[in-house]
Amino acid sequence: MKYIDGTALVYADHAFNTPNGKTAHGLVRFTERYQVLGVIDQHYAGQDAGAVLDQRPNGIPVYASLQDALEQVKVPVQNFVIGLAPDGGRLPLEAKLVIKQALEYGMNVDSGLHDFLYKDEELMQVAKENGCRVRDIRRTPDRDELHFFSGKIEEVNCLKIALLGTDSAVGKRTTAWLLVHGFRNAGLKAEMVGTGQTAWMQGAKYSMVMDSCINDFVAGEIEHAVHEAWKNEQPDLIVIEGQGSLMNPAYPGGFEILAAGRPDYVVLQHAPTRLEYDGFPGYALHPLKEQIQAIEMISGKKVIAVTVNHEGMTAEEILPACQRITEETGLPAFDALAHGPEGLTNFIRTLIDR
Repeated sequence: MKYIDGTALVYADHAFNTPNGKTAHGLVRFTERYQVLGVIDQHYAGQDAGAVLDQRPNGIPVYASLQDALEQVKVPVQNFVIGLAPDGGRLPLEAKLVIKQALEYGMNVDSGLHDFLYKDEELMQVAKENGCRVRDIRRTPDRDELHFFSGKIEEVNCLKIALLGTDSAVGKRTTAWLLVHGFRNAGLKAEMVGTGQTAWMQGAKYSMVMDSCINDFVAGEIEHAVHEAWKNEQPDLIVIEGQGSLMNPAYPGGFEILAAGRPDYVVLQHAPTRLEYDGFPGYALHPLKEQIQAIEMISGKKVIAVTVNHEGMTAEEILPACQRITEETGLPAFDALAHGPEGLTNFIRTLIDR
């Protein structure tokens, strides 16, 4: 694979294998933007990142520190990527110190947090002295670069699937990529429309960062990304990554995707073991059937399948959980991460000619 931006270390200290490390998780599982040489998290130092995350070794080691990584990595490291995704997108103080070290070593830095590095005069001075590029992926584009909704989405005549979720940090992006790759592996053309910073970091060619966009232009940017993917690639399938969930108290997301992306169908990602919204004790997760009803009422489109996040489950518990979802909702249920994307892919393929 030819990587867009070259080699990288991913910083996820104290966050890897937790919901606050989901950006790092995405990059460990798949990215076309970077060749990931290692993850930094002292808790899992010495282990294989893929084995820690999915019980599937992938040759990406975890290091205790940046210094430890640089002593062991045998090739030049071009990028230092912030793999943290904490609530509110704030940069921990200790992370700033490590970013400074990375810049001193001459690495480019990419961050998807809401604390913008370009505003930090000390870090930017170090970057300038060492000829380093710093990118704040969530930095709001200038208004003259943004698109307003125009209705051109109605020209898109390929199958469009919105991969929404019942909560934030529930695996929407991962399942979306698995579906895209499942189609490609079957010899069909599929494109991912990313709506968050991690999808961009993974190399999604057609993407926008929803929570960094001015509200008036969110619908237009979604429409534009979907339309460009269709116009330029002529795919069989476009998968639109969801954000948050309709009923999440802190991250209410999905309506814009339904309204502007105009999906033909919705696939809903769900974690059966979750009782409360992620990071918000006391806020009970709305029942799965209620969330399905809300999506269908708002969009007029059908939720056609449920995809499962198996957090808190043993391998033996996954299939029974899928069966219970089917009994409760009447919908097929798949765990594409645990069992592979073939079942979901074959199901979605049947919809192309409808």
